[in-house]
Parts: sequence; structure tokens; C-alpha cells
Amino acid sequence: MIEEMNALDDNGTWNLVKLHPGKQAIRCKWVFTVKVNPDGLFISMAATYSWPLHQLVIKNAFLHGDLHEEVYMEQPPGFVAQGEYGKVCHLHRSLYGLKQSPRAWFGKFSQAVEKFGMTKSKFDHSVFYKQSDADIILLIVYVDDIVITGSDITGVSSLKSFLHTQFHMKDLGMLKYLLGVKVNRSKKGIFLSQRKYVLDLLTETGKLEAKPCSVPMIPNPQLTKDGELFEDLEKYRRLVGKLNYLTVTRPDIAYSVNVVSQFMSSSTVHHWAALEQILCYLKGAPGRGILYEITDTLILNVFHMQIGQVPR
Repeated sequence: MIEEMNALDDNGTWNLVKLHPGKQAIRCKWVFTVKVNPDGLFISMAATYSWPLHQLVIKNAFLHGDLHEEVYMEQPPGFVAQGEYGKVCHLHRSLYGLKQSPRAWFGKFSQAVEKFGMTKSKFDHSVFYKQSDADIILLIVYVDDIVITGSDITGVSSLKSFLHTQFHMKDLGMLKYLLGVKVNRSKKGIFLSQRKYVLDLLTETGKLEAKPCSVPMIPNPQLTKDGELFEDLEKYRRLVGKLNYLTVTRPDIAYSVNVVSQFMSSSTVHHWAALEQILCYLKGAPGRGILYEITDTLILNVFHMQIGQVPR
């Protein structure tokens, strides 16, 4: 927290002022950030053409965004400036938690990479590319995590050097772990899995020692809104949310998670039992994931599964 406060101060994020009459200061609190899931097509292309995957992280990403609105904030809890009690922070830079922050930061980042010659994808705004007659560079950004790949090795190196001149960055080398997803590269291709995520989930729910089952859900589940209500609705919702993120690398549970997610507002003990079966199924193979194979051409892979069968 002290390091974060120092970074805020060094970046000129705010100055302390008396709150103007008629203005209101928003509350300040320490928050965790949530990120989106990895892009399958991006990984697939890197696997198909054996392109290297470089990972970089931007330090205090949202602090780079310039605010164009007039925003006042209470001083951070535990860090009220001595002798300045009663004053508020007049923000000049965006912060995590502000509704303006994602837009401000992404605008700043977009301007920087477009200055290098990158073009924003019309289909996925988190993807940027730079293409010539012979080569291509691809960049994808997840809040403060950046992954770069492409056939232009010299261009990728130049892009990394350029980004270092624009932001406070750390080069993490080749991509190995991103957003809870383990990235393993082999002669076969790129394998994505969330084994640690699964084991942590089983530990949290007390299912680490449970007996594994062969299917995530019984065929033709007869789940309705009728029946005894489950005692902890928030617990049900949290678990469904976590399982939903797991479908990034586990399409074999996607249908089952979709079914149980339809009862978020009024879950019963039968719905919870269905959730427990998904957990027992995961116990049987926590390291299962997705393999993006090395091929001669780009191929569309479709995961087909019937309830009661392993996906193929």
C-alpha cells in the first residue's frame, strides 16, 4: 500500500484542496482488479505458426490515463496527510475503481501503440496489429497485461522497446502464466490449463477429497425452480461465477455451468447438488485443458459433447 501511494504521488495523481461548495467527493477504498479471459484465436495463431509469445506488464496502468472530468475524492483510508484533515483529493489522473478509468487508460494506451503504427482490430478492440507484405505483429492487452506475438521478430523487439519509453513496464519474458491460465509450449503446440485454479476451487469448497465422477451432469437433468431453497444464495452465485471462468479452458463443463447458472435468483438444494457433481467431475481430471496444435493451416476446432460423454 505504501508503494502504491508512492507511485500515486510520483505520478502527480492528485493535489489536496478544500472541497468547493456544491461539489461532492467520492469515497476512496483499496480494490482488487478483475481481468478478462485470454483470447483463443490469438493463442491459436501463435501455435499454428510457432510464433513466440512475449508477456509484459504495465506498472500502475490506470495512473497513465488523463482525466478530463472534474473529480474529487476523499483521502485514502490510513493515509490522511498530516495537517490536511478535511481536505479532499482533486484528481488529475485516473484511478482503479473510477468509472472513467478504463476509458482513460485504454485511450492513452491506444494512442501510444497507434503512434508506433499499430491498428486497432474492428472485431476485438483489445487486439492491435501491424501488417506488411511479408510479416505481421499482433498485440493484445488485458488491463495491464500485454502479450505480443507475430512473424516479425525485429518488429516485436522494436515494439517492446517503444513501449518501455512510453510506460513503466516490466518484461516477463515468454508467456507462461496469464490470468490464472497456465501456458505450456511443446512440440505439439500450446496447451492451456487451469489446474491450480481447479485445485484451489476444490479446496475452498471442501471437495478435494471427494470421490470423482465420470460426467459433469446427469443426462437430461430435470432441474426446476420448485423445491427446498438453498440456504446460502451468495455462496451459490460465487461458485457459479468461478466455474464460468473455468470454461475458458474446460469446454467440457460449459453446458453444465450454463444449466446451473439459470437458477442464480432462486437456487434450491437440487441445484447445489448439481454444482457439487461438476466439482466431483473436475476432481477426476483437474489438469485437463485445451491444446492448440501446430498445423500447416488455420483450422477451426469444434468441441462436441453429449451429456454423459467425454468431449471430443
